[in-house]
Amino acid sequence: MLQVDPKELARGPVETRGEIAGDDPALAGLDVRLAAPVRVRGRLQAAGEGRCYWQGSLETVVAGECRRCLTPVTAPVQAEIGALFSQEPDAPDDPDVFPVAPDASVIDVTPAVREELALVAPTYLLCRDDCRGLCPRCGHDLNTGPCACPPTTDPRWAGLAGVKDTPAR
Repeated sequence: MLQVDPKELARGPVETRGEIAGDDPALAGLDVRLAAPVRVRGRLQAAGEGRCYWQGSLETVVAGECRRCLTPVTAPVQAEIGALFSQEPDAPDDPDVFPVAPDASVIDVTPAVREELALVAPTYLLCRDDCRGLCPRCGHDLNTGPCACPPTTDPRWAGLAGVKDTPAR
C-alpha cells in the first residue's frame, strides 16, 4: 500500500509498505534495469495543514553489464527517503516538495520512490573493483589471463628506445 487516503492521517501516522515491479509504468523512462522488485516501506504523517511528511526506504537489485568486461552483473541498492507532500495550491515550485491536489483522494508516495531510485542507482556497474576489462585490440577478457596480442609502444616514445640501453655517462 503506497497510496494513503489523506483522511487517515487525522488519526495519526500511517505505515506504508509495498513493492514496485520493474515493469511498473511508474518506473517507465528510468535508465535503470531491475533484477528484483523495489521493496518500499515507510511512514506518512501529517506535518501541518495540507502537508504531510513521508519517511521511508527502498531496497532493490539493479542489473547490467560490467563497464570494463561486459560480464552480466547485479548490485544491491538501498536508500532512505524523506519527502514532503503539499496540498497548498499556491506553493512555490520547490523541487523538494511533491504536489498533491487539494481535493486528492490519495497521497501516492511512488513519485518520491522513483526520484530517489533514479538518484541512487549506479550509472555504471563493475563485476569487481580490480576488473582488467577487455583487450582493446582483440577483445579478450583480461580477467581470464593475458591475450596473445604483441605489446605496443606509443610511437612518441620511439626516440627514447635507443637511450634505454645506453650506459649513463
